[in-house]
Parts: sequence; structure tokens; C-alpha cells
Amino acid sequence: MKFFDLTNLRGDLFGGITAGVVALPLALAFGEASGAGPIAGLWGAIFLGFFAALFGGTGAQISGPTGPMVVVFAGLFARLDGDLELVFTAVIIAGIIQILMGVFKFGDYINLVPYPVVSGFMSGIGCIIISLQLSRLFGHEPGAGGTIPSLLAIPGAVANPIFPSLLVGLIALGIVFFWPKAWVKWFPGPLAALIIGTVTSIFIPGAALLGDIPTGLPRIQSLTISAEMFIIVIEVSVILAVLASIDSLLTSLVADNMTRTRHNSNKELIGQGIGNTLAGIFGGVPGAGATMRTVVNIQNGGRTKLAGMIHSLVLLVIVLLLGPLAGKIPHSVLAGILIKVGYDIIDRYFLRRVSHSPRWDFFLMLLVLGLTVFVDLITAVIIGALLAAIYFVKKMANYQLLHLGSNGFNHSDPKVNALLEASGLRISILEFKGPLSFAVTADLEHQMRERSKSDIDYIIIDFSGLWRIDLSAARSIDTIILDALESGKTIYLAGMTPKIKKIIRAFCEDKCASDHMCFDTPLEALESIITSKN
Repeated sequence: MKFFDLTNLRGDLFGGITAGVVALPLALAFGEASGAGPIAGLWGAIFLGFFAALFGGTGAQISGPTGPMVVVFAGLFARLDGDLELVFTAVIIAGIIQILMGVFKFGDYINLVPYPVVSGFMSGIGCIIISLQLSRLFGHEPGAGGTIPSLLAIPGAVANPIFPSLLVGLIALGIVFFWPKAWVKWFPGPLAALIIGTVTSIFIPGAALLGDIPTGLPRIQSLTISAEMFIIVIEVSVILAVLASIDSLLTSLVADNMTRTRHNSNKELIGQGIGNTLAGIFGGVPGAGATMRTVVNIQNGGRTKLAGMIHSLVLLVIVLLLGPLAGKIPHSVLAGILIKVGYDIIDRYFLRRVSHSPRWDFFLMLLVLGLTVFVDLITAVIIGALLAAIYFVKKMANYQLLHLGSNGFNHSDPKVNALLEASGLRISILEFKGPLSFAVTADLEHQMRERSKSDIDYIIIDFSGLWRIDLSAARSIDTIILDALESGKTIYLAGMTPKIKKIIRAFCEDKCASDHMCFDTPLEALESIITSKN
């Protein structure tokens, strides 16, 4: 992917400018919600948007502060008591971690997070954003300390609203929800809400305003990390890096589907990491690939890196020339815009199809959602991904055991079956297919003990369809063979690849895998049995 591809210059120009206009109110709102201030949201969008586009691996991606990232960043800001040096040190470390994740090709694995887990934490983040902004909509600050205090503060804010704030906030909320889709291409709803809500507040004063916003170029942050804060900073840096990576690569998939292209996951992580590192150095809120802004860019013709870079330059011009005007924006107007953002993040696509989804997937989604809202994001993702992996392994183990239980006296090769029937001998065939792992060992040993008690003389273990075996399964094979030998059965092993044979012989006793027991195919093993009987 070229740094400067001018083949789509007109489309990238329109897409980038439009994305920049859409990003303006969102960057201000996210900066305000983060605790670092509106200007921090803008600098985050500028630095991350430009450098993630320049060095990233998704041509049409527009990056900047996002809802999920702001939720985690705001929590970090609160935990560190607003110490900007520590806060932005964590952002820089998170960016470096992202770069390392790309260098070591972690991008290939992040996409393996199951959809119910992604759905749950995205919906949970949407709920958190809404809960944090409802009090601001009514003119009050949310409760400090996280989601639960914010939820508890809502009834008091509703019971005692500041009416000028509530009025302009409801105007902004109504505009972003009901702005005609036909107008979006020419004038985005969030920008309309920002302008109309702010103008209304001039004629109906009393709403709390953002106040003075610094103008000019950003100041390089002083970086520090103390021994007592080391664990907290590193912990949150890892959370920011992982979340930013997941968020960005999900948006990359959306961009791929819309443009019929394929992104480079690891290159994208490197670009996002460089962008977040520079955002931290210059006091910007960290972010990720932003779905809505990316979609707007693509819909208006953006296809290459230039679109993301132009989007950032548009924001830079606005910061340098129009910064003082942004100070007149009411808090409740930004709250109205963010409530719509939170609503959009909630996975309504999944919720509308709950009745048709597997119960396990729905349970997993609700569990991750609850953990995201009431515990923390990283715990939710780790537990969700772990449970999904365990469930998948168990399902695969059940499938393999079912297959083994049904083929005790049959084989998938018709020639083997024909010879087996013609021999008239009491022979059981154990046929492995796919991988054999720790998940199946206990049940496999039990099943084979039961089979050894049956009225059979020979057991053929066919490894022809087995392409992977772990150490737990190898030890289980050893136990199975020993039990069968002690029961007076004759054992033959067939179809082992050199790699499988090496593992079996390394972890099984010599008498369990001696040369006279091993054959290249199950047919040869069966022929040997018949020959020996004749």
C-alpha cells in the first residue's frame, strides 16, 4: 500500500473533508468526556488520524478518539487523579505496545475474539457512555468513581434539571436521532446538533459552557512514572493497547466489506501504535479506527491513506483558527451527541435476533456486557474469550467422542470394512480424525476401557486422519494401549505420520509402540491380523 496514492485524489479529498467535519463534534465530545478537555480530543484525532493513516494497513480507515477508548481513558484519568504526566505516559506506553503487537504479528490473533464477546463489550461500552452523559444532559456532572456512581446520580439530576442545559441538550439529542439521512452527505447530523444547540444557548443563556479552550500548537507532555503507580500505569496501558487494537481491526473489517479490499492487520496495529504514541506525546486522547467516520469517508469517495490524512489536516485548521468559538459549546449539547454515540455502539443487530441465536451465545454476550459495565473491560474480554474457548474445545471433544463411539466396528474406508466383515474376526477399529487434545482424554480412556471389556480380540488404532496430537492426548494413548494389553487384547497402530509417531514413541512406553505393532495403513494392519490367524 503506497504512502501517497493519487489515483483517487478527488474521492479522497471529499471523503477526508467530510470525515473531518463529522469528527469535529465527536472529538470535542470525547475529549470533554475523557476528563482531559475538549482540546485533548481534537489533538488525539489529529495526531492519531494522520499517522495511523500514513503508516497503517487499511486504506480507507479514519482513526480518532472512540467511545470504548474514551471510557477506559476516563477511568485512567480518574484513577491517577488527573495527573497528566502519568496519564499521557500510559498512552505512550500503550502506543508502543501496539507497535510491538504489530511487529510480532499479534494482529492475526486479535481477530479470533468471538462475536458474542465483541458484541457484549461493545454494548457494555455503549451503556457506560449513556450512563455517564445522562446527568450532563440535565445540567449536572455525573457521579465520580465509575459507572455505578454515575447511575446513582441520574435520579437526582432528573429530579432537579437545569432547564437551559436540558433544552439545548434535548435539541442536540433530537437532531442526531432524527436528522434526515438524505441530508447527512451534505451536512452531518452531529455537526448540525453542535451548531444549532450552541446557537440556541446564546439566546437562552444559563447552560454550562466548555469555557476557554487553548489555541495554537500543542505542548509536548512531560513523561514520568513513579514506583507506586507503575502497576496501575502498565495495567491500563495494556488495556488501552488491546482495546485499541480490537476496535481498530473491527473497523478495518467494516472498511474491507465496503471497499472490497483486504487490510493488513499487523501493519494497521503498527500505524495505530505510532499514532497513539504521538497523541500521548502531544497531550491527545488515545483512539482507534472509528467506524462511523470510516463509513462516512468511504461513502464520500475516500479509498486511500490520503483521506485519513486530509481529515486530520481539516481538524488542524479548525483548531488553529476556530478554537475560541468552541469554548461557547454547552456541555449538555456534547452530552446529547454522545448519548447517540452510545446508542449506536450497542449491538442492536444481535439483540434483535436473540430469539434465533444459540442460548450459549446469548448468555456469553450478557455476561460480557454485565462485566464490562460493573467490573471492567479487560476482565470482561478475558473471561468471555476464555469461556468461549473452553466451550468450543468441549464441543469439539464431544464431536470426536461421538464419532469414536459410532465407528468401533466400522471404518470410513470401504475396503477396510469389506475385509473386516469377510474376516469374521472380533476386531475393533479406533479411527481418529482431526486434532486430538487434552479435552478428550478422560472420556476417551473411559470409552476404551469399556470397549476392552467387550468380546473382542484385536484393536486397530488408526491415526491416518489425525493431524495433531498434544502431550495430554499422547499420554492418554499410552494408558489406552497398556489397559488393552493387560486385558489380553492385541494392539496395532496404523497411519502415523513421522511427527505423530515421534510424539507417541516419546511419551509412550516401548511396548506400546514397537515396530511390529506399527503399519502404514489400517488395511495393512487388518491384513496382518488375518494372515496371522490363517
